[in-house]
Amino acid sequence: MAVVDTQAKSQAMATQTAKSEGLILVNTGNGKGKTTAALGVALRAVGNGMRVLILQFIKGGSTYGELKAIKALQEAGLPIEIRPMGKGFIFHNKETSEADLMAHKAAADTAWQMLTEEVMSNHWDLIIFDEINYAIKFGLLPVEQVVALLDKKPAPLHVVLTGRDAQPEIIAKAHTVTEMKVIKHAYEQGIKAARGIEF
Repeated sequence: MAVVDTQAKSQAMATQTAKSEGLILVNTGNGKGKTTAALGVALRAVGNGMRVLILQFIKGGSTYGELKAIKALQEAGLPIEIRPMGKGFIFHNKETSEADLMAHKAAADTAWQMLTEEVMSNHWDLIIFDEINYAIKFGLLPVEQVVALLDKKPAPLHVVLTGRDAQPEIIAKAHTVTEMKVIKHAYEQGIKAARGIEF
């Protein structure tokens, strides 16, 4: 009987810990699927009654399929929001002008201010910092600033950080880090991005 009681207490303590400590997850690597995996976590979280915010640091505009899907979830009364705050993926072009860089920096600053407010608001159970690793990589945000926010976030809040080239400081803070690795990609075969698959 004592063994059963001990097991029950251990399970209860594990459940309590899981509820009180929010996890930090990182999706990084050169392969496809970092944001896609984070959206899967968002869907799972909302299905479990959690309040979810997805804030995108690079993507902007309204052509992404996930925007329509999340709007439909909102209209169904589910607590999920997505906010594209960026200027697009211009960094693949090495001829990026100073003016373009400044525009991206301004957008990242605006997104960061919003993210900081939302992290500290206690309004969300999960926040996805989508593409924030890119913002760090390209000098739009200092890594120390992001680490400081992770240090002071409310304890129960879960966060997911996505994007290639996650910095060692971010990886060190995370509970779970997943690296997406390319084995093959349709783009390498001359196949353009497919609607509903890539965007």
